[in-house]
Amino acid sequence: MRPTLVNPAAGRAPLGVRELWDYRELLYFLVWRDVKVRYKQTALGVAWAVLQPLLAMFVFSLFFGRLAGMDSEGLPYPVFTLAALVPWSFFVFGLTEGANSLVVHRQLVTKVYFPRLAIPLAPVLAALADLAIAFVLLLLVMGWYGILPAPRSAAVVVFVALAFATALGAALWLAALNVRYRDVRYVLPFLSQLWLFATPVVYPSSLVPAPWHALYGLNPMVGVVDGFRWALLGVEIDAATIGVSWLAALALAAGGAAYFRRTERTFADVV
Repeated sequence: MRPTLVNPAAGRAPLGVRELWDYRELLYFLVWRDVKVRYKQTALGVAWAVLQPLLAMFVFSLFFGRLAGMDSEGLPYPVFTLAALVPWSFFVFGLTEGANSLVVHRQLVTKVYFPRLAIPLAPVLAALADLAIAFVLLLLVMGWYGILPAPRSAAVVVFVALAFATALGAALWLAALNVRYRDVRYVLPFLSQLWLFATPVVYPSSLVPAPWHALYGLNPMVGVVDGFRWALLGVEIDAATIGVSWLAALALAAGGAAYFRRTERTFADVV
């Protein structure tokens, strides 16, 4: 068998979606490995996918719902906040694991050729398993409070896609930066906390003055959280804000993919 010489792309690198598809079996095994390894040798296993949003719901309900009296659009505060925590937990996990993925798997990057996009993409795809489990929890809590999903609940898939694009776009930017600047791992927890309070997880978007809605929508997770509450709980939303969130998410994902592809030729040298 003749050896194949792989040279770095010259000029502006294409996104490599077709090449990624050619390596889809590798991507599948990376995703499956992430799903299995995440809870390996843990006492509670996949129960953590339920406990994390559930415990956060209890804490937020106590401090923001009961003590602070935060408005919840006429809904029980636990349901109101859990509807936001389910997609938020997915986003934070995908962002954190994706941002650290290249550094964690440096041996793969330096020894074997394959589309590098597969490495940060795998943990974001793996996080969908936790999202599915947490979504069942949300439905059970809604049933406990006697709340049936709204007739448009199937539209939640659109907002899962929005959350996925946001998590992947941010992870691509941070993963590429993390190879060169290891400060990223220290910035991530602080960034996640700031992003949480810039997103209507513990408060409704209606508290934001109307003239600021377009600017507020530049945070794509605003569209995700509002979309989940609209699809499942019937909460009214601002369509313009959702549109801005979609544009921001697509720009984040496209920019992250372009930056990742442009810098990946140096990954093996500096990781």
